[in-house]
Amino acid sequence: MDAFYASVEQHDNPELRGKPVLVGGSPRSRGVVAAASYEAREFGCRSAMPMRTAVRLCPHAEIVSPRFPRYGEVSRQVMAIFRRATPIIEPLSLDEAFLDVTQRTESGSTPEAIARWIKGTVRAETGLTVSCGVATTKSVAKIASDRDKPDGLTVVLPGSEAAFLAPLPIGDLWGVGPKTAQRLRAADVHTVQDLAQRPLAWLIDRFGVRGAWFHRLARGEDDRAVETNREAKSVSSETTFAEDVGDYDELEAVVRRLSGGVARRLQRGRLQGKTVQIKMRLSDFTTFTRQRTLPLYTDDASEIEAAAAQLLRDHWKPAHRYRLVGVGISSLEQGQVSSQLFLFERASPGADDSEELEATVDSLREQYGEDVIRWHGDEQADDERRS
Repeated sequence: MDAFYASVEQHDNPELRGKPVLVGGSPRSRGVVAAASYEAREFGCRSAMPMRTAVRLCPHAEIVSPRFPRYGEVSRQVMAIFRRATPIIEPLSLDEAFLDVTQRTESGSTPEAIARWIKGTVRAETGLTVSCGVATTKSVAKIASDRDKPDGLTVVLPGSEAAFLAPLPIGDLWGVGPKTAQRLRAADVHTVQDLAQRPLAWLIDRFGVRGAWFHRLARGEDDRAVETNREAKSVSSETTFAEDVGDYDELEAVVRRLSGGVARRLQRGRLQGKTVQIKMRLSDFTTFTRQRTLPLYTDDASEIEAAAAQLLRDHWKPAHRYRLVGVGISSLEQGQVSSQLFLFERASPGADDSEELEATVDSLREQYGEDVIRWHGDEQADDERRS
């Protein structure tokens, strides 16, 4: 989708059409641009930019607070249109997805015709525009979808993938972020073709296993299938403070609130996680994360809160002030994960639990049989008996 959040706002409010629109937080605090209309992009505004910076670049822009329920509603409408083209869909976000149309092409449709049908149907039923990239691989199709925005259609014919990629800036290659691109440019690698011509050993020496991946992508080689059931790798939530915060109690309250939100998202998605992490950004933008792996999978708010709060206690520094804090959980599994159960409830030190122990063993004997559970009832000291 083209400038999705901003386009929805312009569609729903005709007074915003043709004007630069910034969707996001207030410039008076530490709001961030969630989406910039194409009119705003002409002034250099872009998503993830501090709203203050965007307003300096485009002082006459209209600032709109995000309406995520509305964006979700439109997203479901668009995804339903995609499913009319093919059932093999891999959503990447609210406004982007991979579609495998192989079956449709085998029945006589051309990929370009399918893309044009999608574009026309989305416009007719939502009033919004979508840009399509058509290619034999996911990575090339994704890059192609960005080449002619807005309302674009770029088709990369089979066998022309490497030629299509060759002249592109190295930062356009999927997986090459700003820091990696900077390292590559420092090594005189400025285009995708420059990267494709570097020896595999050179790339692996500098980037490890990612080097081999870059080597393949630069040649247009990508055999990944469209995954209809992409699993979440982590669930997280974070907040940026209007003013830097140094007070521990205030930070802890935020960490506990965010932990509760993460737990609710896990429960809605029927997920459980095992590795809890906190993210903290200092006033000078230094950012670090710390994590702790729990003994058991969980979606329980109190367990996530306890782990996150402990990480905060371990790494909070009185002399530091923080502009952002976040909580997340990874190592996810779908559904209820089997847990190690305790045979007996934990007793307080010194408690005389001999009678309770005997009753527990009697119950186990009834359930599993005498041959499996045996209770030796001879006179023993209580501590040995409890052991």
